[in-house]
Amino acid sequence: MSHETYYVPEESRWPILASVALFLMAFGAGSLINALSADAGGGAGLVTLLIGALLLGLILVGWFGHVIKESQAGLYSAQMDRSFRWGMGWFIFSEVMFFAAFFGALFYVRTLAVPWLGGEGAKGAANMLWPGFEATWPLLQTPDMELFPGAQAVIDPWHVPLLNTVILVTSSITVTFAHNALKKDNRGGIKLWLLVTILLGLVFVYFQGLEYAEAYNELGLTLHAGIYGATFFILTGFHGMHVTLGTLMLIIIWLRILKGHFDSEKHFGFEAVAWYWHFVDVVWIGLFLFVYVF
Repeated sequence: MSHETYYVPEESRWPILASVALFLMAFGAGSLINALSADAGGGAGLVTLLIGALLLGLILVGWFGHVIKESQAGLYSAQMDRSFRWGMGWFIFSEVMFFAAFFGALFYVRTLAVPWLGGEGAKGAANMLWPGFEATWPLLQTPDMELFPGAQAVIDPWHVPLLNTVILVTSSITVTFAHNALKKDNRGGIKLWLLVTILLGLVFVYFQGLEYAEAYNELGLTLHAGIYGATFFILTGFHGMHVTLGTLMLIIIWLRILKGHFDSEKHFGFEAVAWYWHFVDVVWIGLFLFVYVF
């Protein structure tokens, strides 16, 4: 039976352990970047980063496992459910702002910085630094080709990127089918449609890997290929990380479904992951339009 008042969890070690793991990750990442910048290797920083990531993964397994046990025991009230919904809503909002920053950087570069370097506008005097520089996008001919050689070509948007767009849009449809099946207490339907969504997510990540291999090995499109290469890999790379995380979350929800968790009325764990998945799909549509097509 659910508690009618707000449920206050017992004292937990998970938050402080997660803080330690995050500190190790941040310290390791900073050490790695500084070492690479100084051409000093960075083995210690990488090891610290990986240790922190491993610890965080183990902590999250234990922490969320504890939350699942409390939920299955009926300890959460309607007020607790609202807290979870607000928390997930604010988390997705923070993710929106995260990607908005990178889209904003892309907009700034394309509409302001690159034209200035080409001699346009009040700040066009920057063209004196690189005479003859042509401001075009995608920027394949960088101002300093020796230090930052541009890519030989860009990814064709109408092959793998278009296929991945179809895959992700389809996955949003299948996860909605799974949600509808759960609301109708159709256990077979939710197992099937959720599994299809997971497979679509894995296929997306696979094709993204093939695209990266083509970019690096055949097109010369790398993180060092000027501002275009940097923005391309930062935006698509972070999105790929989110798709990977979202697929992992879907797998966990699918395993919980197999164990008989959730019912037609109480299934916010599933809804939260579905919200996240739809968000990831919307971000990809923006990427497809503004990184690949326009």
